[in-house]
Amino acid sequence: MRFVETGKPWMHDLSGGPSRHRGAVPLMVLGLGMATAAAHLGNNFTTFLIGGLIDRFGFTPIQMGAWSMAETLAYAAAMFVIAPRVAHLSPRSLMVASGVLVSAAQFLSASLASYGPLFVCRIGTGVGFGLANTALNLAAGRTAAPARAISAGIAIQTMLYALVNIGLPMIGARFGVGGMFSALAALSAALTLSAVALPSRPIVPASPEPVVTGTITSDGWRVLIAMGLFTFGSLEIWPFIERAAHAIGISAVTYGRYQSIATVMSMLGNLALAATNIRRRAGPLVVASLVICSAATAALTTATSGTAFAVALIVYNASWFVSYPLLLGISYGVDSTGRLAVICSAVWLLMMSLGSLATGVAAQLLGAYRTVGPIGMLICLGAIAVIWPLAGRSKRAD
Repeated sequence: MRFVETGKPWMHDLSGGPSRHRGAVPLMVLGLGMATAAAHLGNNFTTFLIGGLIDRFGFTPIQMGAWSMAETLAYAAAMFVIAPRVAHLSPRSLMVASGVLVSAAQFLSASLASYGPLFVCRIGTGVGFGLANTALNLAAGRTAAPARAISAGIAIQTMLYALVNIGLPMIGARFGVGGMFSALAALSAALTLSAVALPSRPIVPASPEPVVTGTITSDGWRVLIAMGLFTFGSLEIWPFIERAAHAIGISAVTYGRYQSIATVMSMLGNLALAATNIRRRAGPLVVASLVICSAATAALTTATSGTAFAVALIVYNASWFVSYPLLLGISYGVDSTGRLAVICSAVWLLMMSLGSLATGVAAQLLGAYRTVGPIGMLICLGAIAVIWPLAGRSKRAD
């Protein structure tokens, strides 16, 4: 099922079919790229903020794990609340609201020096990121090939993030963690301009009662469980990944350069995915990407040299950003309205929230991050068994 509104250029097929508005597809892809960049600023660059806050204020790993969890839990909660109402929401309006909320919370955080107010501001950014991610999923769901549309958007995101990964730690080195908060606030405000390329109208006219598209089917639960296992296993180390690099002698600036290279490799992977009709190869691709991502997750915390860590980080990023759109594409095959995709995004944020707290506790109790990666690998591999029955038969997986 495809939602089409006659005469709207953003509704056109991103799979390469004929279009009467040939300029619309590039604009839509650019909008998706900017929207996904805005939605994922937190989970990509909170790592630098955590390191900066620990260095400046001496916050403990448990405090920082809870701080990171507050953002991602708020992120997930916003999406869980919105999911039953997605048919009546405008992606463009959601994106604008997100930009205002995130920018304000980040700018305010730049001037704070105590844990409590910083914690409250992190809840605000989380809600804002949830609005942006919902806008992204709704917009992608109105294309003919959601997974490929999201992959194309991620490719644009990673080009931008390659620069941010180099520039943000340099800003931190010169202006401190407050400078990084301010820079991310300004970037959020700029990315909000992507709203002009997103749909301005909801799928159906507004009604006084929220619309629930139906209960989650058994296939839907299978997708959600697979997404949960994949993201908990692969992302529990993520908020502390800069600290894991620091533990083996890698500076924040050097880590940023490694991450920049990794994001470029992610871009190449997503460009390949976006350019390929993956419908008949979805099963093998999902399995291969999950296996590779699982192995890289283990290597991230067991590497003992900068070179080994850099290689693991590159492979981890590239495989994660292939695995995620493939799984999300399967969700559109189960529920074409985009509701399940929104819930999937909320699930991975919930799992990341729990994982960040667990990793913070483990790091404080054990004094190291070494065991986190191998445990995450085993959990991540469990997603393969869960998703395999669906991987090869999703009608909208490409």
